[in-house]
Amino acid sequence: MLTAIIIVFVLTYVAIALEHPIKINKSASALLGAGCLWTIYAMSSSSPELVGNELGESLMSTAQIVFFLMGAMAIVEVVDAHNGFEVITSRIKTSRLSSLMWLVGFVTFFLSAILDNLTTTIVMISLMRKLLADKEDRMLFAGLIVIAANAGGAWTPIGDVTTTMLWIGGQITAINIMKTVFLPSLISLLIPLLVMTFMIKGRPVVLPAERGEDLSFHAAFERNTMFCLGLAILICVPLFKTVTHLPPFMGILFGLGILWMVGDLLHKEKDEAHKERLTLVSALTRIDMASIIFFIGILLAVAVLEHTHLLANLATSLEHAVGRQDVIVVLIGLASAVVDNVPLVAASMGMYNLAQYPVDSFLWEFLAYCAGTGGSILIIGSASGVAAMGLEKISFTWYLRKISLLALIGYFSGAAAYMLQYQMTH
Repeated sequence: MLTAIIIVFVLTYVAIALEHPIKINKSASALLGAGCLWTIYAMSSSSPELVGNELGESLMSTAQIVFFLMGAMAIVEVVDAHNGFEVITSRIKTSRLSSLMWLVGFVTFFLSAILDNLTTTIVMISLMRKLLADKEDRMLFAGLIVIAANAGGAWTPIGDVTTTMLWIGGQITAINIMKTVFLPSLISLLIPLLVMTFMIKGRPVVLPAERGEDLSFHAAFERNTMFCLGLAILICVPLFKTVTHLPPFMGILFGLGILWMVGDLLHKEKDEAHKERLTLVSALTRIDMASIIFFIGILLAVAVLEHTHLLANLATSLEHAVGRQDVIVVLIGLASAVVDNVPLVAASMGMYNLAQYPVDSFLWEFLAYCAGTGGSILIIGSASGVAAMGLEKISFTWYLRKISLLALIGYFSGAAAYMLQYQMTH
């Protein structure tokens, strides 16, 4: 049984990594793998009732992450439908390319911490199309945005799906992860940003066309209201968990209900055709359900490895082979540049238990940083990189030549900063 489970999981992983060459969506591969793994486990078990209980437990933990992501995605879609992000992007005005790069880097870093790295990447790259006429400049900025979005997402519980998984799983707490991973994440951005600034020093910003806003008072009021409310809901979710001790998905669903009600009240006088795209009902149809299904599939697939104790055995083998926990986590981060970081973190959560590695221990904090920022090293290593690849038609080799080394230096600099910080505070 164990051999068959390992073979199926490896094949699933390969299919996910080779999504584009084999032209099979990774969500399909994840669902197929999860179905096969649970079938093998159930057919080989002498206790179907035990397998059913374990599946129920895995489904419960998976559902918490999925509900949270669906709620957060819906909120972001509603804000975007009202052009809410223009509140931030319309204020980015400068005539020097180097100054613009610093502005874009920091806005992306902090915006990604509140939203998520994929949404932030799409918003910021869309903005660059309005700000920059030169294709090469836009590609360079897109590379910076990928690094900044992944770095920004790593240090908050709602900024990156892997950090969210660790938060919901109980491995980290919101305040602590923000305190301990903020500086390393910032350094992982600052190093590439400094180098890129010297690369474009002295060059002016060439605008493709004049920018300007043409909003009525009511449209501007609706935009600002939905932006501020959506942002407040996302920021308050960790506070909701701290005060009520309820799971984060309950906070995000509660906030979604508030946003839904406010949106309906704002648009109650409009005719159906005019308000259709602005409603939360419409936003729900624009959620990336393929990504949601991928999370379901891969988390359920990894759960089989956990229940069969394969992950615990792998953790023991790594400890004996490598010996150092910090090196193991750094290697996991480097691996996330090649394969999706969601299954890597899911596997890590199954490999190490909370009894041995309690909440907010070195392992979980460092894993949040490495898994979040390691994906920037290659353009295929993160959802934000893949999004940039599609939006600006960036080739794998161009990113490898221009951005990968900078991202790698930033990754190791941030990792060194975290370890130094840990030594000083413990």
